[in-house]
Amino acid sequence: MDARTGLPVVGMVGGGQLARMTHQAAIALGQSLRVLADTVDDGAALVASDVVVGDYRSLDDLRAFARGCDVVTFDHEHVPNEHIRALVADGVVVHPGPDALQFAQDKSAMRRRLTELGVPCPRWATVASERELDEFAAATGWPVVLKASSGGYDGKGVWVVGSLAEAAEVLGSGTALIVEEKVAIVRELAVDVARSPFGQGSVWPVVETVQRDGICVEVLAPAPDLDEDTAEEAQALALRIAQELGVTGMLAVELFETADGLVVNELAMRPHNSAHWTIEGARTSQFEQHLRAVLDYPLGATSPTAPVTVMANLLGGPDDVVPKGLDERVHHLMARWPDVKIHLYGKQFRPGRKVGHVTALGDELDSVRARARAAADYLMNGDAR
Repeated sequence: MDARTGLPVVGMVGGGQLARMTHQAAIALGQSLRVLADTVDDGAALVASDVVVGDYRSLDDLRAFARGCDVVTFDHEHVPNEHIRALVADGVVVHPGPDALQFAQDKSAMRRRLTELGVPCPRWATVASERELDEFAAATGWPVVLKASSGGYDGKGVWVVGSLAEAAEVLGSGTALIVEEKVAIVRELAVDVARSPFGQGSVWPVVETVQRDGICVEVLAPAPDLDEDTAEEAQALALRIAQELGVTGMLAVELFETADGLVVNELAMRPHNSAHWTIEGARTSQFEQHLRAVLDYPLGATSPTAPVTVMANLLGGPDDVVPKGLDERVHHLMARWPDVKIHLYGKQFRPGRKVGHVTALGDELDSVRARARAAADYLMNGDAR
Protein backbone atom coordinates (compact mmCIF):
# COMPACT_ATOMS: atom_id res chain seq x y z
CA MET A 1 0.00 0.00 0.00
CA ASP A 2 1.29 3.46 -0.87
CA ALA A 3 1.71 5.24 2.48
CA ARG A 4 1.23 8.64 0.81
CA THR A 5 -2.11 7.85 -0.82
CA GLY A 6 -3.46 4.91 1.15
CA LEU A 7 -4.09 3.18 -2.18
CA PRO A 8 -2.68 -0.09 -3.54
CA VAL A 9 0.48 -0.36 -5.61
CA VAL A 10 0.28 -2.38 -8.82
CA GLY A 11 3.58 -3.60 -10.23
CA MET A 12 3.70 -4.24 -13.97
CA VAL A 13 6.55 -6.31 -15.35
CA GLY A 14 7.54 -4.80 -18.68
CA GLY A 15 7.98 -1.18 -19.68
CA GLY A 16 6.44 -1.04 -23.15
CA GLN A 17 3.39 0.75 -24.50
CA LEU A 18 0.97 -1.46 -22.59
CA ALA A 19 2.54 -0.44 -19.29
CA ARG A 20 2.64 3.17 -20.50
CA MET A 21 -1.10 3.21 -21.19
CA THR A 22 -1.87 1.27 -18.00
CA HIS A 23 0.05 3.96 -16.13
CA GLN A 24 -2.24 6.59 -17.64
CA ALA A 25 -5.28 4.70 -16.36
CA ALA A 26 -3.69 4.27 -12.93
CA ILE A 27 -3.27 8.03 -12.55
CA ALA A 28 -7.03 8.59 -12.75
CA LEU A 29 -7.57 5.93 -10.08
CA GLY A 30 -5.07 7.62 -7.77
CA GLN A 31 -2.84 4.57 -7.91
CA SER A 32 0.91 4.27 -8.19
CA LEU A 33 1.92 1.97 -11.05
CA ARG A 34 5.36 0.51 -10.45
CA VAL A 35 7.12 -0.54 -13.67
CA LEU A 36 9.91 -3.09 -14.15
CA ALA A 37 11.60 -1.78 -17.28
CA ASP A 38 14.51 -3.14 -19.29
CA THR A 39 16.02 0.34 -19.65
CA VAL A 40 15.29 3.93 -18.63
CA ASP A 41 14.34 4.59 -22.27
CA ASP A 42 11.40 2.14 -22.32
CA GLY A 43 8.10 3.77 -23.19
CA ALA A 44 6.59 3.46 -19.71
CA ALA A 45 9.85 4.40 -17.99
CA LEU A 46 9.75 7.76 -19.75
CA VAL A 47 6.47 8.74 -18.06
CA ALA A 48 6.13 6.76 -14.80
CA SER A 49 7.79 7.92 -11.59
CA ASP A 50 8.11 4.53 -9.88
CA VAL A 51 10.46 2.70 -12.26
CA VAL A 52 12.79 -0.18 -11.46
CA VAL A 53 15.31 -1.16 -14.12
CA GLY A 54 15.89 -4.89 -14.12
CA ASP A 55 15.77 -8.16 -16.04
CA TYR A 56 12.41 -9.95 -16.13
CA ARG A 57 14.35 -13.20 -16.63
CA SER A 58 16.08 -12.76 -13.25
CA LEU A 59 14.23 -14.12 -10.23
CA ASP A 60 16.27 -11.88 -7.94
CA ASP A 61 15.21 -8.80 -9.92
CA LEU A 62 11.58 -9.92 -9.89
CA ARG A 63 11.63 -10.50 -6.14
CA ALA A 64 13.18 -7.10 -5.49
CA PHE A 65 10.61 -5.45 -7.77
CA ALA A 66 7.66 -7.20 -6.09
CA ARG A 67 8.52 -5.92 -2.60
CA GLY A 68 5.96 -3.32 -1.66
CA CYS A 69 3.56 -4.23 -4.48
CA ASP A 70 0.01 -5.22 -3.59
CA VAL A 71 -0.26 -7.13 -6.87
CA VAL A 72 2.10 -7.91 -9.74
CA THR A 73 0.93 -8.16 -13.35
CA PHE A 74 2.51 -8.12 -16.83
CA ASP A 75 2.63 -6.23 -20.10
CA HIS A 76 4.08 -9.29 -21.89
CA GLU A 77 4.07 -13.06 -21.46
CA HIS A 78 7.82 -13.69 -21.51
CA VAL A 79 8.54 -13.93 -17.77
CA PRO A 80 9.65 -17.52 -17.06
CA ASN A 81 6.71 -19.41 -15.59
CA GLU A 82 8.89 -21.00 -12.92
CA HIS A 83 9.83 -17.51 -11.70
CA ILE A 84 6.15 -16.56 -11.43
CA ARG A 85 5.52 -19.71 -9.42
CA ALA A 86 8.41 -18.77 -7.11
CA LEU A 87 6.86 -15.33 -6.53
CA VAL A 88 3.53 -16.93 -5.66
CA ALA A 89 5.32 -19.28 -3.26
CA ASP A 90 6.87 -16.19 -1.66
CA GLY A 91 3.36 -14.86 -0.99
CA VAL A 92 3.27 -12.32 -3.83
CA VAL A 93 -0.18 -11.77 -5.35
CA VAL A 94 0.23 -12.29 -9.10
CA HIS A 95 -2.48 -11.81 -11.76
CA PRO A 96 -2.76 -13.65 -14.00
CA GLY A 97 -1.25 -16.53 -12.07
CA PRO A 98 1.17 -19.09 -13.49
CA ASP A 99 -1.45 -21.80 -13.95
CA ALA A 100 -3.40 -19.56 -16.31
CA LEU A 101 -0.48 -17.74 -17.90
CA GLN A 102 1.13 -20.98 -19.09
CA PHE A 103 -1.59 -21.20 -21.75
CA ALA A 104 -0.51 -17.86 -23.21
CA GLN A 105 3.18 -18.76 -22.93
CA ASP A 106 3.11 -22.24 -24.45
CA LYS A 107 1.07 -22.77 -27.62
CA SER A 108 1.15 -26.56 -27.31
CA ALA A 109 -0.27 -26.32 -23.77
CA MET A 110 -2.88 -23.85 -25.00
CA ARG A 111 -3.98 -26.06 -27.91
CA ARG A 112 -4.06 -29.15 -25.72
CA ARG A 113 -6.22 -27.48 -23.05
CA LEU A 114 -8.59 -25.82 -25.50
CA THR A 115 -9.01 -29.13 -27.32
CA GLU A 116 -9.86 -30.82 -24.01
CA LEU A 117 -12.49 -28.13 -23.40
CA GLY A 118 -14.07 -28.67 -26.82
CA VAL A 119 -13.15 -25.17 -27.99
CA PRO A 120 -13.01 -24.97 -31.81
CA CYS A 121 -9.36 -24.86 -32.93
CA PRO A 122 -7.44 -25.63 -36.14
CA ARG A 123 -6.18 -29.19 -36.43
CA TRP A 124 -2.74 -29.19 -34.82
CA ALA A 125 0.12 -31.31 -33.51
CA THR A 126 3.52 -30.93 -31.94
CA VAL A 127 6.21 -31.54 -34.51
CA ALA A 128 9.98 -32.06 -34.34
CA SER A 129 10.90 -33.92 -37.53
CA GLU A 130 10.26 -33.99 -41.26
CA ARG A 131 8.46 -37.31 -40.87
CA GLU A 132 6.00 -35.90 -38.32
CA LEU A 133 5.40 -32.83 -40.45
CA ASP A 134 4.89 -34.88 -43.58
CA GLU A 135 2.37 -37.12 -41.81
CA PHE A 136 0.44 -34.09 -40.57
CA ALA A 137 0.40 -32.42 -44.01
CA ALA A 138 -0.75 -35.67 -45.60
CA ALA A 139 -3.89 -35.44 -43.47
CA THR A 140 -4.54 -31.69 -43.81
CA GLY A 141 -2.89 -30.76 -47.09
CA TRP A 142 -0.16 -28.22 -47.80
CA PRO A 143 0.49 -25.44 -46.95
CA VAL A 144 0.61 -25.70 -43.17
CA VAL A 145 1.50 -23.23 -40.44
CA LEU A 146 4.51 -23.79 -38.19
CA LYS A 147 4.57 -21.86 -34.93
CA ALA A 148 7.19 -21.51 -32.22
CA SER A 149 5.64 -22.92 -29.05
CA SER A 150 6.79 -19.86 -27.12
CA GLY A 151 8.10 -16.37 -27.68
CA GLY A 152 6.33 -15.37 -30.89
CA TYR A 153 4.47 -12.08 -31.47
CA ASP A 154 3.42 -9.78 -34.35
CA GLY A 155 4.04 -12.48 -36.95
CA LYS A 156 7.41 -13.47 -35.51
CA GLY A 157 7.70 -17.17 -34.78
CA VAL A 158 5.12 -18.07 -37.45
CA TRP A 159 5.98 -19.68 -40.80
CA VAL A 160 3.59 -20.69 -43.57
CA VAL A 161 5.30 -23.52 -45.47
CA GLY A 162 4.23 -25.33 -48.60
CA SER A 163 6.64 -28.26 -48.54
CA LEU A 164 9.21 -30.13 -46.48
CA ALA A 165 11.92 -28.20 -48.29
CA GLU A 166 10.44 -24.88 -47.18
CA ALA A 167 10.18 -26.17 -43.61
CA ALA A 168 13.71 -27.59 -43.40
CA GLU A 169 15.42 -24.52 -41.95
CA VAL A 170 12.76 -24.00 -39.27
CA LEU A 171 12.72 -27.68 -38.33
CA GLY A 172 16.50 -27.64 -38.05
CA SER A 173 16.63 -24.56 -35.84
CA GLY A 174 16.00 -26.44 -32.60
CA THR A 175 12.90 -24.34 -31.88
CA ALA A 176 10.06 -26.19 -30.15
CA LEU A 177 7.24 -26.16 -32.70
CA ILE A 178 3.62 -26.91 -33.25
CA VAL A 179 2.03 -27.31 -36.68
CA GLU A 180 -1.49 -26.21 -37.58
CA GLU A 181 -3.64 -26.58 -40.65
CA LYS A 182 -3.89 -23.40 -42.70
CA VAL A 183 -7.46 -22.36 -42.10
CA ALA A 184 -9.48 -20.80 -44.91
CA ILE A 185 -10.71 -17.65 -43.23
CA VAL A 186 -13.30 -15.03 -44.02
CA ARG A 187 -11.62 -12.51 -41.70
CA GLU A 188 -9.93 -12.22 -38.32
CA LEU A 189 -11.87 -11.22 -35.22
CA ALA A 190 -10.98 -10.60 -31.59
CA VAL A 191 -12.89 -10.62 -28.33
CA ASP A 192 -11.44 -8.85 -25.30
CA VAL A 193 -12.70 -9.77 -21.84
CA ALA A 194 -11.68 -9.13 -18.25
CA ARG A 195 -12.15 -11.37 -15.24
CA SER A 196 -11.55 -10.61 -11.57
CA PRO A 197 -10.39 -13.02 -8.85
CA PHE A 198 -13.94 -12.80 -7.46
CA GLY A 199 -15.11 -14.27 -10.77
CA GLN A 200 -16.83 -11.24 -12.26
CA GLY A 201 -16.43 -11.04 -16.03
CA SER A 202 -16.92 -8.31 -18.61
CA VAL A 203 -16.72 -8.25 -22.39
CA TRP A 204 -16.45 -5.60 -25.10
CA PRO A 205 -18.02 -5.82 -28.57
CA VAL A 206 -16.37 -8.22 -31.01
CA VAL A 207 -13.93 -6.41 -33.31
CA GLU A 208 -12.42 -7.12 -36.70
CA THR A 209 -8.63 -6.99 -36.86
CA VAL A 210 -7.05 -6.21 -40.22
CA GLN A 211 -3.64 -7.85 -40.67
CA ARG A 212 -0.76 -7.11 -43.02
CA ASP A 213 2.40 -9.26 -42.99
CA GLY A 214 1.32 -10.77 -39.69
CA ILE A 215 0.92 -7.38 -38.01
CA CYS A 216 -2.40 -5.79 -37.07
CA VAL A 217 -2.83 -2.51 -38.95
CA GLU A 218 -6.45 -1.67 -38.11
CA VAL A 219 -9.17 -2.58 -35.62
CA LEU A 220 -12.82 -2.00 -36.52
CA ALA A 221 -15.22 -1.83 -33.59
CA PRO A 222 -17.70 -3.39 -33.67
CA ALA A 223 -16.84 -5.95 -36.36
CA PRO A 224 -18.87 -4.80 -39.38
CA ASP A 225 -21.74 -6.96 -40.63
CA LEU A 226 -21.22 -9.59 -37.94
CA ASP A 227 -24.56 -11.18 -37.20
CA GLU A 228 -25.81 -10.92 -33.64
CA ASP A 229 -25.83 -14.66 -32.97
CA THR A 230 -22.17 -15.04 -34.03
CA ALA A 231 -21.16 -12.01 -31.98
CA GLU A 232 -22.86 -13.42 -28.89
CA GLU A 233 -21.27 -16.82 -29.52
CA ALA A 234 -17.81 -15.23 -29.71
CA GLN A 235 -18.34 -13.22 -26.52
CA ALA A 236 -19.67 -16.25 -24.63
CA LEU A 237 -16.74 -18.35 -25.86
CA ALA A 238 -14.18 -15.79 -24.66
CA LEU A 239 -15.83 -15.49 -21.24
CA ARG A 240 -15.92 -19.28 -20.95
CA ILE A 241 -12.23 -19.58 -21.82
CA ALA A 242 -11.36 -16.95 -19.20
CA GLN A 243 -13.30 -18.88 -16.56
CA GLU A 244 -12.06 -22.35 -17.53
CA LEU A 245 -8.41 -21.25 -17.59
CA GLY A 246 -8.70 -19.20 -14.41
CA VAL A 247 -7.63 -15.94 -16.05
CA THR A 248 -7.47 -12.82 -13.86
CA GLY A 249 -7.07 -9.52 -15.67
CA MET A 250 -7.43 -8.98 -19.40
CA LEU A 251 -7.76 -11.81 -21.91
CA ALA A 252 -7.70 -11.29 -25.67
CA VAL A 253 -9.09 -14.16 -27.74
CA GLU A 254 -8.05 -13.94 -31.39
CA LEU A 255 -10.47 -15.74 -33.70
CA PHE A 256 -10.79 -16.81 -37.30
CA GLU A 257 -14.20 -16.41 -38.85
CA THR A 258 -14.62 -19.25 -41.35
CA ALA A 259 -17.41 -20.50 -43.58
CA ASP A 260 -18.07 -23.18 -40.95
CA GLY A 261 -17.97 -20.97 -37.87
CA LEU A 262 -15.48 -19.53 -35.37
CA VAL A 263 -12.01 -20.96 -34.66
CA VAL A 264 -9.68 -19.81 -31.88
CA ASN A 265 -6.29 -18.68 -33.15
CA GLU A 266 -4.35 -17.20 -30.19
CA LEU A 267 -4.72 -16.08 -26.57
CA ALA A 268 -3.07 -13.13 -24.79
CA MET A 269 -3.43 -12.57 -21.03
CA ARG A 270 -2.73 -8.84 -20.78
CA PRO A 271 -4.00 -5.64 -22.39
CA HIS A 272 -3.94 -6.17 -26.14
CA ASN A 273 -3.65 -4.18 -29.35
CA SER A 274 -7.13 -5.29 -30.42
CA ALA A 275 -8.64 -3.28 -27.54
CA HIS A 276 -6.70 -0.01 -27.77
CA TRP A 277 -9.85 1.47 -29.31
CA THR A 278 -11.51 1.22 -25.88
CA ILE A 279 -9.56 4.23 -24.55
CA GLU A 280 -11.90 6.59 -26.40
CA GLY A 281 -14.43 4.10 -27.74
CA ALA A 282 -15.77 2.46 -24.55
CA ARG A 283 -17.03 3.62 -21.16
CA THR A 284 -14.16 1.73 -19.52
CA SER A 285 -10.85 1.21 -21.30
CA GLN A 286 -9.08 -2.13 -21.26
CA PHE A 287 -6.28 -0.54 -19.21
CA GLU A 288 -8.55 0.68 -16.42
CA GLN A 289 -10.39 -2.63 -16.54
CA HIS A 290 -7.15 -4.58 -16.20
CA LEU A 291 -6.30 -2.58 -13.07
CA ARG A 292 -9.79 -3.08 -11.67
CA ALA A 293 -9.58 -6.80 -12.34
CA VAL A 294 -6.14 -7.49 -10.85
CA LEU A 295 -7.10 -5.45 -7.76
CA ASP A 296 -10.40 -7.36 -7.52
CA TYR A 297 -12.39 -4.15 -7.82
CA PRO A 298 -15.86 -4.26 -9.43
CA LEU A 299 -15.47 -4.10 -13.20
CA GLY A 300 -16.53 -1.10 -15.26
CA ALA A 301 -19.13 -0.74 -18.01
CA THR A 302 -17.93 -1.77 -21.48
CA SER A 303 -20.61 -0.13 -23.62
CA PRO A 304 -19.36 1.82 -26.67
CA THR A 305 -19.25 5.62 -26.67
CA ALA A 306 -19.98 5.81 -30.41
CA PRO A 307 -21.60 3.56 -33.04
CA VAL A 308 -18.23 3.03 -34.79
CA THR A 309 -14.61 3.24 -33.63
CA VAL A 310 -11.57 2.61 -35.82
CA MET A 311 -8.03 2.28 -34.46
CA ALA A 312 -5.13 2.46 -36.93
CA ASN A 313 -1.65 1.40 -35.81
CA LEU A 314 1.36 3.58 -36.53
CA LEU A 315 4.17 1.38 -37.86
CA GLY A 316 7.82 2.31 -38.18
CA GLY A 317 8.96 2.89 -41.76
CA PRO A 318 11.91 1.55 -43.74
CA ASP A 319 14.45 3.63 -41.81
CA ASP A 320 15.26 3.34 -38.11
CA VAL A 321 14.57 7.05 -37.58
CA VAL A 322 11.79 9.29 -36.35
CA PRO A 323 9.86 10.64 -39.39
CA LYS A 324 11.16 14.05 -40.40
CA GLY A 325 9.07 16.85 -38.96
CA LEU A 326 7.03 14.58 -36.68
CA ASP A 327 6.05 17.41 -34.33
CA GLU A 328 4.91 19.54 -37.26
CA ARG A 329 2.88 16.60 -38.57
CA VAL A 330 1.21 16.21 -35.17
CA HIS A 331 0.32 19.90 -35.33
CA HIS A 332 -1.20 19.65 -38.80
CA LEU A 333 -2.97 16.38 -38.05
CA MET A 334 -4.73 17.98 -35.10
CA ALA A 335 -5.80 20.89 -37.27
CA ARG A 336 -7.05 18.77 -40.17
CA TRP A 337 -8.67 15.96 -38.12
CA PRO A 338 -9.47 17.57 -34.76
CA ASP A 339 -11.60 14.60 -33.69
CA VAL A 340 -8.83 12.02 -34.22
CA LYS A 341 -6.93 10.98 -31.08
CA ILE A 342 -3.17 10.39 -31.24
CA HIS A 343 -1.24 7.98 -29.02
CA LEU A 344 2.56 7.88 -29.37
CA TYR A 345 4.41 5.29 -27.32
CA GLY A 346 7.82 6.90 -26.85
CA LYS A 347 9.48 3.97 -28.65
CA GLN A 348 12.42 3.94 -31.01
CA PHE A 349 11.32 3.74 -34.62
CA ARG A 350 12.08 0.44 -36.35
CA PRO A 351 10.67 -1.02 -39.57
CA GLY A 352 7.25 -2.55 -38.91
CA ARG A 353 7.31 -1.75 -35.19
CA LYS A 354 4.16 -0.43 -33.53
CA VAL A 355 5.15 3.03 -32.35
CA GLY A 356 1.68 4.44 -31.73
CA HIS A 357 -1.91 4.49 -32.90
CA VAL A 358 -4.69 6.87 -33.84
CA THR A 359 -8.38 6.47 -33.08
CA ALA A 360 -11.42 7.93 -34.83
CA LEU A 361 -15.07 7.67 -33.79
CA GLY A 362 -18.34 8.34 -35.57
CA ASP A 363 -21.60 7.05 -36.96
CA GLU A 364 -20.61 5.48 -40.29
CA LEU A 365 -17.80 2.98 -40.87
CA ASP A 366 -16.46 4.16 -44.23
CA SER A 367 -16.00 7.79 -43.18
CA VAL A 368 -14.56 6.92 -39.77
CA ARG A 369 -12.16 4.41 -41.32
CA ALA A 370 -11.09 6.92 -43.96
CA ARG A 371 -10.27 9.52 -41.29
CA ALA A 372 -8.26 7.06 -39.21
CA ARG A 373 -6.33 5.79 -42.24
CA ALA A 374 -5.62 9.27 -43.58
CA ALA A 375 -4.44 10.54 -40.20
CA ALA A 376 -2.15 7.53 -39.70
CA ASP A 377 -0.72 7.84 -43.23
CA TYR A 378 -0.09 11.54 -42.80
CA LEU A 379 1.60 11.17 -39.41
CA MET A 380 3.97 8.44 -40.56
CA ASN A 381 4.49 9.34 -44.24
CA GLY A 382 3.52 12.98 -44.63
CA ASP A 383 0.85 11.74 -47.01
CA ALA A 384 -1.71 14.53 -47.41
CA ARG A 385 -4.30 12.58 -49.42
